[in-house]
Amino acid sequence: MSTTSPSNAQPSTTQPTGGDKASAKSKSDWLAPAILTARTITAAAECAPFPYIKGVSGTVVILLETVQKVKKNREDLKELCESTTEIVMILHDQILAHGNTAVKFKAMCEELESYLAAVVFAVQNLHNPSKGFRKRVKEFVGSSNITDEIAGHQKQIQGICFKLKLLAAVDTNSKVNEMHAIMTAPSFVVTPPSQSINNCPPPSRIFQGRQIILAKMHKFFTPNSGKQLIYVLHGLGGAGKTQIALKFIQESSAKFSDIFLLDASTLDTINTGLKNIAVSKCVGDSAEDTLTWLQSKHGDWLLFFDNADDPKINLNKFFPQCNHGNIIITSRNPGLRAYGTHSPVSDMEDKDAITLLLQSAAKEGSEENVQAAAVIVKVRDLRIIEQFLIIEQELFHLPLAIVQAGSFILQSEDIAGYLTLYQKNRARLLSEKAVQSHDHYAWTVYTTWQISFDRLSPLATTLLQLCSFLHYSGISEDMFSNASKYSFPVWLPAKEELQEPLQFLSSFLDPTGEWSSLRFSEVTNEIKSYSLITFDAATKMFSIHPLVHAWSRNTLVDEAASRLCISSLLGMSIAEIPDQDITLASLRLMPHLGALSPFDAGSGAGFGAAFLYIYLSVSKLQEAQDLIEQVFDKYNLIFGEQHPATLEIMQRLGHTYSCLGEYKKAKELEVTVLEKRSKLLGEDHLDTLRAREHLARTHSDLGDFENAKELQVTVLEKSIRLLGRDHPEALMSMGRLAWIHSKLGDFENAKELRVTVLEKRTALLGQDHPDTLTAMGNLARSHSELGDSEKAKELEVVVLEKRTKLLGEDHPDTLLAMGNLAITHSELGDLEKAKELEVVVLEKRIKLLGEHHPQTLMAMGNLASIHSKLGDFEKAKEFEVTVLEKRIKLLGEDHPDTLLAMGNLARTHSELGEFEKAKEVEVTVLEKRIKLLGEDHPATLLAMGNLARTHSKLRDFEKAKEVEVTVLEKRIKLLGEDHPQTLMAMRNLASTHSELGDFEKAKKLKVTGLKKWIALLGQDHPDTLIAMGDLATTHSKLGDFEKAKELEVAVLEKRTKLLGEDHPDTLLTMGNLATTHSELGDFEKAKELEVAVLEKRIKLLGEDHPQTLMAMGNLAITHSTLGDFEKAKELEVTVLEKRRQLWGDQHPDTVGAMQNLAIMHRVLDKLMEAEELEQLVKQIQMSL
Repeated sequence: MSTTSPSNAQPSTTQPTGGDKASAKSKSDWLAPAILTARTITAAAECAPFPYIKGVSGTVVILLETVQKVKKNREDLKELCESTTEIVMILHDQILAHGNTAVKFKAMCEELESYLAAVVFAVQNLHNPSKGFRKRVKEFVGSSNITDEIAGHQKQIQGICFKLKLLAAVDTNSKVNEMHAIMTAPSFVVTPPSQSINNCPPPSRIFQGRQIILAKMHKFFTPNSGKQLIYVLHGLGGAGKTQIALKFIQESSAKFSDIFLLDASTLDTINTGLKNIAVSKCVGDSAEDTLTWLQSKHGDWLLFFDNADDPKINLNKFFPQCNHGNIIITSRNPGLRAYGTHSPVSDMEDKDAITLLLQSAAKEGSEENVQAAAVIVKVRDLRIIEQFLIIEQELFHLPLAIVQAGSFILQSEDIAGYLTLYQKNRARLLSEKAVQSHDHYAWTVYTTWQISFDRLSPLATTLLQLCSFLHYSGISEDMFSNASKYSFPVWLPAKEELQEPLQFLSSFLDPTGEWSSLRFSEVTNEIKSYSLITFDAATKMFSIHPLVHAWSRNTLVDEAASRLCISSLLGMSIAEIPDQDITLASLRLMPHLGALSPFDAGSGAGFGAAFLYIYLSVSKLQEAQDLIEQVFDKYNLIFGEQHPATLEIMQRLGHTYSCLGEYKKAKELEVTVLEKRSKLLGEDHLDTLRAREHLARTHSDLGDFENAKELQVTVLEKSIRLLGRDHPEALMSMGRLAWIHSKLGDFENAKELRVTVLEKRTALLGQDHPDTLTAMGNLARSHSELGDSEKAKELEVVVLEKRTKLLGEDHPDTLLAMGNLAITHSELGDLEKAKELEVVVLEKRIKLLGEHHPQTLMAMGNLASIHSKLGDFEKAKEFEVTVLEKRIKLLGEDHPDTLLAMGNLARTHSELGEFEKAKEVEVTVLEKRIKLLGEDHPATLLAMGNLARTHSKLRDFEKAKEVEVTVLEKRIKLLGEDHPQTLMAMRNLASTHSELGDFEKAKKLKVTGLKKWIALLGQDHPDTLIAMGDLATTHSKLGDFEKAKELEVAVLEKRTKLLGEDHPDTLLTMGNLATTHSELGDFEKAKELEVAVLEKRIKLLGEDHPQTLMAMGNLAITHSTLGDFEKAKELEVTVLEKRRQLWGDQHPDTVGAMQNLAIMHRVLDKLMEAEELEQLVKQIQMSL
């Protein structure tokens, strides 16, 4: 920040010696050049504009012209000199004491101008002055007979005028040399001042905040430290570095014996300032004299180097070489941190920024209002404060910008109007300086940066300007280094179109044509030296202050050409990103694409297809569609619809439609691509095979797995024949075929293919290759599908360990492996471990990818599922509501992932007993899926089955049966009788028959289902054991308790062996077996089993889990059967209290607990308590 200290400039002069004859001529000629100098400064201030300089120099002109024109006698001249000297001395003292914006200074100026104007008027109205009068006055002034008194006044005026001119000259760079030439001419000799002129002005009267930095400075500068203390304040121009230093000096002036302010912007100003110290302290007349004196002066002096911005100046040689004294440096160059302790000066805190804005606008003056403004940063409940907060955010907390905004608002009295004007006229408003200011800083926001910008090399200038089209943060070297590796495709963009970006990149290549990080660092370091960019060593990212970012674009001559250049550079960089890195790269690059608006620039340069991958990766689906449709139209126009380049874009458009859930539109395009490629290139061309594979994937999305399988088998066979069985594309096709087999319920074939892929990738790529680990993870899924969750866990642990070692804990692929392992722990019944892992996954994805990323939302949904299994349905609901809201915002209401989230939320509503709400949501999901996917799509049938289950919860079993019959018929038709989803539909329909009392029909379906499960998956598969347990339940309903017991014993033994004694499914079977023992009259055995179940569930799930409460209720019934009614009542009371606490009175399970306890009260002859509960149950049932 600039300063008005008189120490900032001093002409090289020779001091005159009192009555030396050689000085006689100079005494008579000093007025004319002095007036010329003042007029020059006034003109420069008018152009800049610098109102303060204009006022001072204008006053000096009047003063000197009046002295020159005086036409009276010697006594009049003496009187004039005395009066003007007195006024100017007062004026000078006020400047030094209060700063050039002090109210008293203004008053002194007005008084001086008024007085001098009166003198001028009187002189101009003298009648008929004699022709030789001026000559006589000049002779009189220059006469050697002039009295010592008048000479003394004259010297005082000369000295003060000299000081005032120095003050005025500080910020007038364009005229300083001209003034210096005039002042150092032989005819211009002045007497330098006798006192120190290196005084510091006070800080701004509206100084705000920076308490952390000030506290650090106060702690740092301790008296008698025994060493020289140096503190550096560095940061962007306009950030308030000088103001912090001045505030510290004001608060700590008592610590220092002497305080000297030096303008360190140039070598000349540093030398001049040091010379002034020597002269004022009478220790010599050179910079070296000052340094020598400071070295020998052992007091706690302070040397303040302000605006040491020039990286070419070696500031160290201006430091006194000693072990004492104190130095403060303000600079835009962060490289000066090397000199000592430092603080970066960046944007202000919210409350300080708002307070500064309020004060500079004079809108709020009281402490109460200032405090309210700080609070309202968060709550925003007052309109005027809201407007200030918006302005402050628009100005990005930069102090100088905030002060300029406040000054404008002070004049206009229109806060909202300023916002509109600022948004439309940012450059102009940030370039204009208010006439009234709170400090001596002469530059505006934009002019202070222009000074730094003008010093940059052409290459640094270009880099900064190109970056102005990117987002202002997250700029990395690899964005440019990747672009330098760009390999040109066959089609767009042609090399000729990329000459400008190629020429720019060539400046960073070494003689071998390789990227030179050293050269890039040299250029970025140059820009960093002026704080126009900053670098984060932890992230390896550059950032630009948002206002500098906007301003640097204003420096461009041809904005369109620069936009196209950086767009091309970004497209070239994206094209070179490896597939495995695209997720993280997309997150880094998406803000830059958003800032760049590639529809105007990127697609025009031929890189729209490259940008597409970024949009899809971060689920910016509408933007992706708009972009690829525009690119497709362009290619169609340039090449025609049959051209390979057009077909490639058509295929990508189809993929985009698939991502949007518009599978039918995707299929239509992909069929066209396949037909055209088959005709143009032949059936066996690789591009034809890729088109067929895309179509196979879309058939899968549409639920048409048989057609998908047929297409994928053809792709695999041709790939093996053309490329070989071990080729990466052949193995990729094999993996995709395995996935289709899995969807078809053919888990064994899926496993067989996945084993092959894993073995080949291990042999070809090694155990640690990313593709090998992907194959291992896929095989783990096959093991889970086949019921071997332990084997799946074993493989997933290996994948997680290897990815953690190779990629790090936070890589998306590592988190994917962790999420898969969490699911397997859940399948194994280890819900707490599953929750622990899923929490880590969610936290890391939020940090890495953001709250709205699809992978983050997937983790949130998975964690919600685990909370449901743990019985924490409210927490599950909270997560699921969030997932649904974010997916609606991100993907729209009709996207498949949105509907999946909606279905999950419906299930949780059901678990909470909110069956009507669940039904409402499920009806919506079903209607949308029918509309989007058709009645026969697997996802539609799943929604139909979920709705049937809710009908059952609402006791509408006939409606449930109707829906379930439809689901079963469609699944048999689409998937066959033996598909797992068909068997699940059969199981659900059997349960509904049981609810309707048709146990024989239920038994028939369950027997059929069990046989098919055994044939499909074997006797030990989890789904087979579920079917066996369901059949046992039906035998019980039919009164065949021995048969039920036999089946349940078999299920319990298998689950104990496969899953362990503590698995939830094992405990469920144990409870069912206990019930069967009760039915057989073996109540003691039932009690023994139920006690074991309750104890294990309390230990594993906690006392409040729904399954724990169910076990407690079952044990209560058994105690009642055994005649231990008090124990039964005690348990029933606990169950009711906990269910009320969990779900409230209206939940069906709570109502059931009330009914059970009412029965127990009647058994115990507590009729009043029983009737009270029965009445409450009746009221609840009526309300529902």
